[in-house]
Amino acid sequence: MYFSRIRDLREDNELNQEKAASVLGVTQTTYSKYELGKITVPTESLIKLADFYKVSLDYLVGRDAGPAKAEPVRPGLY
Repeated sequence: MYFSRIRDLREDNELNQEKAASVLGVTQTTYSKYELGKITVPTESLIKLADFYKVSLDYLVGRDAGPAKAEPVRPGLY
């Protein structure tokens, strides 16, 4: 499911959950539940994450096997 992809993208970009949560305007606890698949990530948040990580929404939700290669996220740009 997509929750493993958002975790992998966050870790690949060396971000902690607090920083990723701030991109979405949610708490770290809510973000953690997204990554664990305990709650559904709202569509608008998935779009924000896809834009932030510069990947397609299809990749993020598991409809595409590989992400488009993009520059790593630079902390402080959000």
